[in-house]
Amino acid sequence: MNSSNPSANAAQGGAGSLSQQRSPEDIQGSVTVPKGMGFWRKMFVFSGPGFLVAVGYMDPGNWATDIEGGSRFGYQLLSIVFISNLMAILLQALSAKLGIISGRDLAQACSDHYSKPVTIILWLLCELAIAACDLAEVIGSALALNMLFGMPLMWGVCLTALDVFVVMYLQNKGFRYLEALVTGVILIIAVCFGLEILYSRPNVFEVADGFVPRLSIFTNQEMLYLAIGIVGATVMPHNLYLHSSIVQTRKFDTSEEGKKEALGFAVMDSTFALIFAFVINAAILVMAAATFHAHGQTNVEDIRKAHELLTPLLGPAAGFLFALALLASGQNSTLTGTLAGQIVMEGFLNLRMRPWVRRFLTRAIALLPAIFVTAYYAKGGPEEQFNAIGRLLVLSQVVLSLQLAFAVIPLIRFTSDRKLMGQFVNSLGTKILAWTTAAIIVALNLKYVADFIGISKWF
Repeated sequence: MNSSNPSANAAQGGAGSLSQQRSPEDIQGSVTVPKGMGFWRKMFVFSGPGFLVAVGYMDPGNWATDIEGGSRFGYQLLSIVFISNLMAILLQALSAKLGIISGRDLAQACSDHYSKPVTIILWLLCELAIAACDLAEVIGSALALNMLFGMPLMWGVCLTALDVFVVMYLQNKGFRYLEALVTGVILIIAVCFGLEILYSRPNVFEVADGFVPRLSIFTNQEMLYLAIGIVGATVMPHNLYLHSSIVQTRKFDTSEEGKKEALGFAVMDSTFALIFAFVINAAILVMAAATFHAHGQTNVEDIRKAHELLTPLLGPAAGFLFALALLASGQNSTLTGTLAGQIVMEGFLNLRMRPWVRRFLTRAIALLPAIFVTAYYAKGGPEEQFNAIGRLLVLSQVVLSLQLAFAVIPLIRFTSDRKLMGQFVNSLGTKILAWTTAAIIVALNLKYVADFIGISKWF
């Protein structure tokens, strides 16, 4: 059983030996929080894990729903993007609380409290979700490489496997280097979409009106379905496991007061990062509304078609920025995917594996279906290839939706357990909000999956 004491873990993960360490648990307590620091310096030290989590909220899997929502219904679904982001902020705050207060990440807590058969089932489901998320990143990166350089999809899919070397290098350098790179790439995505908004010139008053919830979202079946897709694609199950572990990289005072302070800074970090992710997601929808919906293009249902229409409507620079942001999004997500995979495997099974081995295994699981679909539909020409890849992207999101309940429900249960959380146990108000959020997300995801299963032919 792994130690739940951050200080003990810190002794194993000191800065001096970080270059030889490979396990997420080894870097717990590796970022020192000096005593006597002012608020802003301390905030800077605690900042970072939130942006690694925020990556999952702006990955290629989220783009399709935002683009389709903006093209079909203008700005009307901005309120759904906002509400779903509030749900994510709450769940990630609970994830940070579990890690800081109990000293156990979500996978370890499941291993502690559930029987071995249940633990194995939860682990397999989580591994499937991580592979599905990795698949979305493979597809997104391959599409971006095709848009930028005309690279064939098959080459792009295979080339994405090389990012394992980036992960290996960053693991050796230290956790703050990984945080800095991920945050930097997020800023590239933000700059790209900031420029896209300038090019598309949306109506400010219509954008503001889009944040007002309206009854038509529930009465219009097509709009409701897209709203379900937006909410369903928002919370990524592996992010809950990831966040509960990486908040423990800070070597904070383990007294009750120290934990309270660490939790406060961790929640501020994740909240700010998720607000940043919300701005980017909202920008994708606003760009689609101002560019496609405003010009009568109300059936833009996939990333590739959006890119094809951007150049004639806004100019070559808009198409380039869109593809660059997509590539950055896909590659950024792969970095955190490896870390999440290690955390899940070690937490559920207490089994360690070198990151490069882990990365090749997870990437192989994602590459094989993408390679198969790309090769199988090559005879039908580029158009059929793109369509098949697009359907595979949708399938990956359905798999993620199926796993979500198995992460959210244990998280709320553990943070509501007084024996585990002590004085930091969820209040009655938090419990009501959390269980209501869980019920909404799970119900909408089940509806999304049911609708998907009802479609008879995809390939």
